[in-house]
Amino acid sequence: MADIFSTDSLVQVVRYLPQPNTFLLDTFFPNIQQEQSEFIHFDVENGKRRIAPFVSPLVEGKIVEEQGFVAKEFKPAYVKPKTAFNPNRAIKRAKGERIGGEYSPQQRIEMAVADTLLDHSNMIKRRLELMAAEALRLGQVTVSGERYPTTVVNYGRDAGLSVTLTNPNRWSDSGIEPLDNLTDWSQTVLQKSGAPITDWVMTVDVWKVFYKNANVKALLDRFRGNSQISGFAPEPREGGVLVGEIPPFRFWVYSGWYVDDAGTEQPILPAGTVIGGSAAIEGYEAYAAIQDPTAGFQALPIFPKSWVDNDPPVRWIMSQSAPLVVPYRPNASFRATVL
Repeated sequence: MADIFSTDSLVQVVRYLPQPNTFLLDTFFPNIQQEQSEFIHFDVENGKRRIAPFVSPLVEGKIVEEQGFVAKEFKPAYVKPKTAFNPNRAIKRAKGERIGGEYSPQQRIEMAVADTLLDHSNMIKRRLELMAAEALRLGQVTVSGERYPTTVVNYGRDAGLSVTLTNPNRWSDSGIEPLDNLTDWSQTVLQKSGAPITDWVMTVDVWKVFYKNANVKALLDRFRGNSQISGFAPEPREGGVLVGEIPPFRFWVYSGWYVDDAGTEQPILPAGTVIGGSAAIEGYEAYAAIQDPTAGFQALPIFPKSWVDNDPPVRWIMSQSAPLVVPYRPNASFRATVL
């Protein structure tokens, strides 16, 4: 019988487990970068819109400096959820099992292992989603943990790509046209990065105000046509829900939460937030090598392992990852607080 606690078996289980909704990560950081070192390396472009200089046809060509970029490296903190595996789960009724039992002890163990790894995987993916939200909102990510000094990974986004509206310019104030703001902000992103915004993501409270604007409502209704997207309220589920389109923009309503270190549930995107972006962000999930001999020092998104302590006897299951989300073109994103 195969050892279900072997590394090969655990990796296979992780690979096929369902994942939580990670809309921001999947939409704006869809690429994977894996490094065979303890560091994650990335380049941030800083090109300018230069024009060719005029010179006389009788003089030498004018030397033009190469376009530059900033090379950065970061040694990521680990995420290492670890769970003590209770062997009693083999002989007790599993969750959802009928009274009297219908599974063998081996089946119950396999189900318990899958549940534990699913919990670890969800925790790691939710951490990545939170990092993606932070990178999109602030143009930087703060990493802090036990025996890991607080480190701010600043991607160098232009300060003009983060705005906070105040009275009387908030979207909830009278006479404000949100579409004018979105158009202007998209132009700013185009100027700073060369890439226009295609998608606007907003929190539920922002959508409630945005949709009530007469011009917004008229245009949303016009471009819906035979679309199944209809009504005021977005579908109540975590992640991003497509609520309409006014070319060239698509609009999404985002809901998501996490539990912080103090045990308090927090929204992944703070109330009043609007995020703009596109595929031009060139976002990556980056992973450094797992510094564990049993992992072969590979840069795996998640490396699960299991071992037994003999005194007292207990089996442990642990999942390891060394992640960072990286926007290679940080100026292709925009954040506004509009309420």
